[in-house]
Amino acid sequence: MIIEILKSKIHRAKVTQAELNYVGSITIDENLLDAANIIANEKVQIVNNNNGARFETYVIKGERGSGIICLNGATARLAQVGDIVIIMSYAHMDFEEAKAYNPLLVFPDDHNRLLH
Repeated sequence: MIIEILKSKIHRAKVTQAELNYVGSITIDENLLDAANIIANEKVQIVNNNNGARFETYVIKGERGSGIICLNGATARLAQVGDIVIIMSYAHMDFEEAKAYNPLLVFPDDHNRLLH
């Protein structure tokens, strides 16, 4: 049996931009992507802690070290600059493999930089 489980999570990132007139997606600082093992064009689920919105989109790689978390296109209507979001990626795994898998959890600081 194959199940879908949490692969990785960027926990409590701050939205830095919202660009309505763009072809949908979320732009994420490449440092955060690397830390969470998320790649460009990967599907992610986003939860907005400020308003409860939950939505899915795909990832665009943002400038490394910029701290960017930008909601593009229609998703820009679901958050405001300064909102706190959780960004999650999932993977399909064999049930037994999934039991032993530990997701990568990334906890950025208030400027979306990696805590060391």
